[in-house]
Amino acid sequence: MRSLLSVLLIGVPVTLILCLVGLSHGFIEDSQKRNLGIGADLLVRPKGSSFLSLNGAPMREEFVALIAKQPHVQLATGVYNQTAEGVTLGAAGIDYDQFAKMSGGFTFVSGGRFARPDDIILDEFYATQTKKKVGDTIELLKSKWHVSGIMEGGKLAHIVVPLKTLQTRNDNPNHISQVFVKLDDPKQVTAVIKNLHELLGDDVPIQSMDDFISLLNVNNIPALAGFIAVVMGIGVVIGFLVVSLSMYMAVLQRTREIGILKSLGASKGFILGIILSEALCLGIAGTVSGIGLTYGAAALIHALKPATLPMIMVYEWWLYAGAITIVGALLGALYPGLTAASHDPIEALSYE
Repeated sequence: MRSLLSVLLIGVPVTLILCLVGLSHGFIEDSQKRNLGIGADLLVRPKGSSFLSLNGAPMREEFVALIAKQPHVQLATGVYNQTAEGVTLGAAGIDYDQFAKMSGGFTFVSGGRFARPDDIILDEFYATQTKKKVGDTIELLKSKWHVSGIMEGGKLAHIVVPLKTLQTRNDNPNHISQVFVKLDDPKQVTAVIKNLHELLGDDVPIQSMDDFISLLNVNNIPALAGFIAVVMGIGVVIGFLVVSLSMYMAVLQRTREIGILKSLGASKGFILGIILSEALCLGIAGTVSGIGLTYGAAALIHALKPATLPMIMVYEWWLYAGAITIVGALLGALYPGLTAASHDPIEALSYE
């Protein structure tokens, strides 16, 4: 029972590490997929904006028409971004006709495009999360909306509303968050970016979609790497403490057995090897249990929050998490192992 509890406790930090990594990679992969689905070649953002923060609408909508008139620009469309739930789920206000020309439109599971100003389109993940269907009313963005369609996920956002309605309800008419640009020839990306900088100014962030999507990785998210390192450190500490306590209790319970082994000629290295071998087994078993718990956590997250918390399994991190856990387990077993190896065989045999 002690070993079983130790395995489960060792599995907890493994689960924490794998869930955190899975969520961070899930967010990035989900964002990359949704941006690729737009079909744009360029992205124009407001001055001073971060690629991670495109909330609000500081750009004037007149920039869309101005950009659309430039050489090699086939189509430009503005999007209004607004946080819908917490900090992880956003909504996008669009001109449906312009966006459909650029992206090919949405693929609807049920329902269809906007038919009235208060219509809203949900992707299948958010519709499942909120248990909404076509014709229902949903309260989001401090307003009530009528669900006109459920679309397949993977394009722009989990939640889409009419651009004009979102501008009006936020008392921010004729403003947008960013402009997506489609070119008649993708090979002209560099020339068009240069031309747009001359037109709008060098301080306006203008990037190819390939460059923008390449920025969407875990290493570019502030403090995330540090946070993962802290969680890994916690994992080492928990593994160290759990195994140290478990092995110390095991040494106390097996004092007479250790005395018998030493009286039969067992060396200190042999006794230490037994303790470390058991700790290694606990570390491996704890890693396996942690992976199993991660699958359970992922299933629960997918059932409850598939849109808000997109989580994936990052298999290469199994080795990292296992190595961290095993190192903590072996370090935790070192002191009890040395204590057992230093037992006097006469005293050990007389231990009650």
